[in-house]
Amino acid sequence: MPSTSTSLLKTPLHALHVSAGAKMVPFGGWEMPLQYSGITQEHLAVRRSAGLFDVSHMGEIEIAGRDALAAVQRVSSNDAARLDSGQAQYSALTTRQGTFVDDLLVYRLTDEHFMLVVNASNITKAFSHISTTIQGLGDVAAVNTSSRYALLAVQGPLACGILQSLTEVDLASIGYYRFETGEVASLRCTISRTGYTGEDGFEIFIPPQGAERLWRALLSAGAEEGIVPAGLGARDTLRLEAAMRLSGQDLDETTTVLEAGLGWIVGWDKGDFIGRDALVAQRASGVTRKLVGFEMVGRGIARHGYPIFVDGASVGFVTSGTRTPFLEKAVGLAYLPISACAPGTECAIEIRERLVMARVVALPFYRREPG
Repeated sequence: MPSTSTSLLKTPLHALHVSAGAKMVPFGGWEMPLQYSGITQEHLAVRRSAGLFDVSHMGEIEIAGRDALAAVQRVSSNDAARLDSGQAQYSALTTRQGTFVDDLLVYRLTDEHFMLVVNASNITKAFSHISTTIQGLGDVAAVNTSSRYALLAVQGPLACGILQSLTEVDLASIGYYRFETGEVASLRCTISRTGYTGEDGFEIFIPPQGAERLWRALLSAGAEEGIVPAGLGARDTLRLEAAMRLSGQDLDETTTVLEAGLGWIVGWDKGDFIGRDALVAQRASGVTRKLVGFEMVGRGIARHGYPIFVDGASVGFVTSGTRTPFLEKAVGLAYLPISACAPGTECAIEIRERLVMARVVALPFYRREPG
């Protein structure tokens, strides 16, 4: 039976989204805004000026204690020992087969306190996996603290200036994948220079009761610069242009970290972690398939789940695909046999019962200009 709006979880900004006329949709167990003014308009605003996202559906799991680092090292693929306090890293929760339980961000709050930000649909699964894995590792505890946070993301080339007008924290001094605590619009929060759009920007963790005040303050501060509220639709097209993987589509328990092209988030020299043996073996033998980007040559838009063919043989399906508003190209991601992964390789995608030609291209599709 499909979920109804009454059975879906709601962020602290739900009523504000509804009153603003957002189109609300189910996503990962939550009722979330898909779009406000339109996906294309919101996408282009983020590329050219700024967009504001409610991402409070994301989950936060905190790990603390004298053995917190050992616990994080055990459950995540990347090397958390390389993090300073105030620094974050992209990582993965992996199975013993080296496949994904989830992808996540690891924040080092202090030497003995970490926060793991996981995907909304995986909160329960990720917390169970973490809790089970760290049992017996010493003085450490994991707590699902998702209800303690709202999370807003302001993204785009003008995001820094807009946010700076509301805080005395020197945002220019916060490096990429680093964070500071301070006040924004007189609200105590954590300001993280991270995002999921391929643009510069910040994600702001605040207590839920302050979410509406901060949302309104950011829209007001950025009004002259053209900031717009943006929904899940634009968030998806933006992340795909930047070739950022989506959990549940591009990453899942059937795909390994190496197959996903994310070997750089593995701490090969850090010691044991869940899935290390499988990944070491796969690195030695080589992957037989890999996630690649493609762009359509023929007319048509490839969508998630569409079959893909190489030399007439079915080799899988599209994991993500759309026509991107900024690049104005139909692009997508798919796992292809390693022999078909070189840029320029032709493939065919079945769209409405006809085969349409596509071509493998280098990733990412879009990369922002530095500075």
